[in-house]
Amino acid sequence: MSRLQTGLRGEATMMVTPERTAEAVGSGQVGVFATPQLIALLEIAAVDALRDHLESGETSVGTHLEVSHLAATPVGMKVRAEAVLERAEGRTLTFSVAAWDEREKIGEGRHVRMVVSRERFLARVEGKKVFQSR
Repeated sequence: MSRLQTGLRGEATMMVTPERTAEAVGSGQVGVFATPQLIALLEIAAVDALRDHLESGETSVGTHLEVSHLAATPVGMKVRAEAVLERAEGRTLTFSVAAWDEREKIGEGRHVRMVVSRERFLARVEGKKVFQSR
């Protein structure tokens, strides 16, 4: 994991469309950028930070997220998120995350991801289906 050094940065952008509003996704009753969409964008930025830094067969999965949604963003604006790797402890990666619309900072927080074997992870998930059919 030494290839995962603190300071790695990732970025992601998203247009706020009617489908990405709180009203549309069911997280509120107003036509502004939904908190679940903000969370997804922050995770996408963290995944971007790890691009080209994981070994073949590895992936990362989100395990924890603390987010403050600081300001509303209307439909039609672009939102940009950034993730910075603050701590790498074994397979546990902690990111500082933040997002801005075209006028101001709209969100900030901390995001934890785990590096896992893609194959073992998917096998474990598939194993749940055995118990589901009983």
